[in-house]
Amino acid sequence: MKSIKSLVFALSIGAFFASCSGEKKKGIDYNQFKTEIQLTPDQTKSFDEITKKYQDLQEQNFQAAKAQGGNMDRVALGIKNEELRAQQSLEMAKVLDGPQMEKFNKFVDENSRKRPRYDNALLERIKTEAQLSEDEFKVVNAANDAFEKAFNDAHDVYHGNNDLAKEYWEKFDAQRKAVIKNTLTPEHYTKFEEIVKEVQFKGRK
Repeated sequence: MKSIKSLVFALSIGAFFASCSGEKKKGIDYNQFKTEIQLTPDQTKSFDEITKKYQDLQEQNFQAAKAQGGNMDRVALGIKNEELRAQQSLEMAKVLDGPQMEKFNKFVDENSRKRPRYDNALLERIKTEAQLSEDEFKVVNAANDAFEKAFNDAHDVYHGNNDLAKEYWEKFDAQRKAVIKNTLTPEHYTKFEEIVKEVQFKGRK
């Protein structure tokens, strides 16, 4: 089995670029969502308070990460933002009814920046459906983590250029798959490829 340290190095090589200090955060436009559903005055008041609270927290996280300069940890920032969205959803569930919450969660999911990786649900599918051993799954996880770090570390090179971002994404994705292919049995890798075949680069609109 390839050492995890080696594969992290292999995926991260060349990704030594500084973070973008002038980046403007573009948050979710919750006013757009409010035009799509009917809220009572009380719901509107609570909705605005909750969304402002979490937008402020997200901005605080971003400013704290940006203050690290060239050491900005975009992976950690992505994890924190995921946690904030989960907490926001829990609070919002006390304000919106079932159908409204379903629309809210879908809206947030479609309009929020995703971490560039296999998410936890997909990882669970890979582990279960490809019948991976614990050692095989550890390598899949490590390669996935290294892919995310390498892509984020190259951010300043492709920032604002979807075509270049796609090139970097595909390059690191090929390296991620090569590491996984070298570890999994041929049967397990065939199933893995089938599960992740729909995972493609998604540029920012």
